[in-house]
Amino acid sequence: MQRWATFDCYGTLIDWDGGVRTALGDVFGAAEVEARLARYHEVEPGLEADGARTYRDVMTEAMRMMGAPPGREHELAESLPGWEAFPDVHAALEEVRRRGWRLAILSNTDPDLIAASQVWIGVHVDEVVVASEIASYKPAHRHWQEFFSRTGAPRDGHVHVAASLFHDIATASSLGLRTVWINRLGEAADPEPDLELHTLDGLADSLDSLIPA
Repeated sequence: MQRWATFDCYGTLIDWDGGVRTALGDVFGAAEVEARLARYHEVEPGLEADGARTYRDVMTEAMRMMGAPPGREHELAESLPGWEAFPDVHAALEEVRRRGWRLAILSNTDPDLIAASQVWIGVHVDEVVVASEIASYKPAHRHWQEFFSRTGAPRDGHVHVAASLFHDIATASSLGLRTVWINRLGEAADPEPDLELHTLDGLADSLDSLIPA
């Protein structure tokens, strides 16, 4: 049986929080970062709700709604290709691949942005599903539906790995899928994942414990 590990990208593999904070600080000033980040989390779901916007447009419109000075509303989206992978990512994914797992990314982003992020990740993935290709953003189910349609992956050979409870863990759990929550921010779990890690260290062992070779 093929074993597949699917991953969210931003916050799980790429340092979304660090990238967004830096961009917001550049535009609004360091003292405004926390308030602007909270506001971003408020407005983003509504901008993604109908799936009509690209992620670049979501970020740009969010910046406009947050009061970015004219001409600077594009800076958050423009900064994304420079956001780096977490230092634990490359070795962890290489080990997962070495043990025979196939890898996929299910991400709320655009093809050109995920391509830039894959350079930072530096490990081959077998499939990529992004929001602007399917006109749908997580936490909707479409990413998983598209993944299974493209790959024919067995549901009992699949684990989803992600940092976001709202966008990923809750949805994957509702679909009856196994989950590994990468709790990088020390949050409280709701809903409960199958397994919880604070970094990707030990991920291969965790995946193997859920679906042995």
